[in-house]
Amino acid sequence: MPAWLETRAGGVTLRVFVKPRASRTRVVGEHEGELAIQLAAPPVDGAANDELTAFLAKTLGVARRQVELVGGDASRHKRLHVTGVDAAAAAAALAP
Repeated sequence: MPAWLETRAGGVTLRVFVKPRASRTRVVGEHEGELAIQLAAPPVDGAANDELTAFLAKTLGVARRQVELVGGDASRHKRLHVTGVDAAAAAAALAP
């Protein structure tokens, strides 16, 4: 299991490093033990956080309400809890 992925009750927790203002939103690999994701949105008024939760929900095949930002609201280093998905499925869907 990747270092950025933890199994939690009812789902998984992801440790993510975001790079806002990219040309498109995509997973680009790992960065110091975190999943690196480029975001097309700027880090203004929560736009990057909204883009991140929408991207993860779509990629993992869950509803957007099942993706919760639990840490790093104003940071590039974020923690998100995703319910309704297991670790193996999350690792496969988010593989760069």
